Amino acid sequence: MAERKRIVVVGGGVAGSTIAKSFDSEADVTLIDPKDYFEIPYAALRCTVEPKFAERSIVKHTEYLKKAKLVQTSAESVSDSAVVAVSGDRIPYDFLVISTGSTYTGPATKAERIKEFEADYEKVKAADSILIIGGGPVGFELAGEIVVDFPTKKVTLIQSGDRLIDFLGPKASEKTLKWLQSRNVEVILNDRIELDGLAGPIYTTRKGQTIKADAHFVCVGKRVGSSWLRDSELSSLLDDQGRLKVDANLRVEGKKNVFACGDIANTVEIKQGFLAGKQAAVVIENIKKLSKDPNGSKLGVYTPLKAPFGIVSLGRSAGVAQLPFATIIGWLPGTLKSKDLFVGKSRKGLGLAS
Repeated sequence: MAERKRIVVVGGGVAGSTIAKSFDSEADVTLIDPKDYFEIPYAALRCTVEPKFAERSIVKHTEYLKKAKLVQTSAESVSDSAVVAVSGDRIPYDFLVISTGSTYTGPATKAERIKEFEADYEKVKAADSILIIGGGPVGFELAGEIVVDFPTKKVTLIQSGDRLIDFLGPKASEKTLKWLQSRNVEVILNDRIELDGLAGPIYTTRKGQTIKADAHFVCVGKRVGSSWLRDSELSSLLDDQGRLKVDANLRVEGKKNVFACGDIANTVEIKQGFLAGKQAAVVIENIKKLSKDPNGSKLGVYTPLKAPFGIVSLGRSAGVAQLPFATIIGWLPGTLKSKDLFVGKSRKGLGLAS
């Protein structure tokens, strides 16, 4: 770029970390994030049964960003020229990327996050019976990790909908249900447990079924992390789900230099980490083009995923894959994802040893 642009990235997840890294040496980058680390999301459930895995899957921002400024706090508001952080910092920008994903209330440091995984591991190890609330990808993969590493545990999974991992197709749901049942997991569909005042060891579902469990994990979806925008100049550009309305170039509607990607963008598709990475690539391309020509008309276009697609791990060596041509389960999708959970690939993408 001819001159160093001021690029502010709000949110240090898959998209935010990728974009900040891309411009680290050629622009004045500021990353605003309440954590001092990027957590590779695909590995979180493995860390619950193997906490030491987190040493590789949790990467401090300072490990991959050599020149960028890290403001370790949350964003509070935004204007056409600057972001104001909760810390009081006012950070001006030439380009702004909003990638705050879902709400975050977890640990602020890598060391604290690893301690959290260690506590979860001890919780699993000490329990004879475990209740998992939520049958999406997080709940399902957690169940898989537990039954593979602790096959004698009694695991119950409850899902409010009529099938598991419903972001994929019915065949994938059917195959994963059979896989869990073959490992003696009790799967309860079309029922739920109220989360308010949740306490064991006896849990009662809305339909009156009683479940006994020594420990529980809540694995339901989180809200979009956009509450800080509701009193900002971008408030009118939030849709009814709290996502920012974006155009085909991933610019916030009506804004030439403000982008949104990841869960907070209102692209019509499933919200998955690998798609946040694809969106980040389009944002990087467009910031580079606009830096050279502010009136650039040939900007990169993001095409949302139309058909269900994804890989869900089943413990350490198996998985289920929803592909354009078939739905498969077993060692092949496990080879693609389950062994390393894309940790090596993600680290290499940040310029780090795998």
